[in-house]
Amino acid sequence: MPNFSTLSIATREDSPRIARLILDRPGRFNAIDDAMPGEIRSAVEWAEKNDDVHVIVVEGAGKGFCGGYDLAYAQSDIDHPCQQEGVPWDPLVDYAFMKKNTEDFMSLWKSAKPTIAKIHGAAVAGGSDIALCCDLIVMAEDARIGYMPSRVWGCPTTAMWTFKLGPTRAKELMFTGNMIDGRTAAEWGLVNACVPVGELENATKKLADRIAGVPKSHLAMHKMVVNQVMLNMGLEQTQSLATLFDGITRHNPEGLWFRRYAQKHGFKAAIAWRDSGRPIPERDEARAEIQRMGSA
Repeated sequence: MPNFSTLSIATREDSPRIARLILDRPGRFNAIDDAMPGEIRSAVEWAEKNDDVHVIVVEGAGKGFCGGYDLAYAQSDIDHPCQQEGVPWDPLVDYAFMKKNTEDFMSLWKSAKPTIAKIHGAAVAGGSDIALCCDLIVMAEDARIGYMPSRVWGCPTTAMWTFKLGPTRAKELMFTGNMIDGRTAAEWGLVNACVPVGELENATKKLADRIAGVPKSHLAMHKMVVNQVMLNMGLEQTQSLATLFDGITRHNPEGLWFRRYAQKHGFKAAIAWRDSGRPIPERDEARAEIQRMGSA
């Protein structure tokens, strides 16, 4: 089996037609570091080449699926493609970095073999991007999914919310930054099954086993047909726009205010402000706050 630093993949001993891809950074809530996106792609490529595998199940080790990007650098002045301290910032440096990550996550969607996200705990921010790139989702009733950085400092680069939910529900989540639980996700049609957390393993395996009995060629053709509809709707163009906007959200006045606030008060304090519903300083107010924090 291949060796990775952020995840593992192997076929199930009791069902070699099913590959289990486990995000494995439980001490950081399986947060996405610089290595994880590429390792997801490499793991999918391994499963693609394994002739026994018919379906890939993606899950998280520990308390949840994935807590999003590992943003430890956000409360420091470390220069990063997604947090450029130089002025003016270079949007194409940011875009190139995030577009590669997006394409790595999309390997789950582009794989000829069906992919199932098995969600417990939470799949939030960038973690929701990984989950939504999977073809199907089985979710625990008490699990949560959402993209809170839509309030400030983020735009989901995979742009999958609209394609999975439709424009009305997608706008609600993007405008509010709210999370929804598994029951609501099932009611809205975002997930294929919602079960008590104690039944999550069996429910996911039952679905995967059912799929695994279908010839790989048939699975690939059916997936290609459905994916082509999404491509015809403009998925790739929308992702390019979303990835460009994601960089802007981190470097415009509001995004820079959030960064400076995190650097001064800590990332948890910045998250608390973002998620509280308090108005986010914008435009000239944000610029004035940036200057004030810089002077202090």
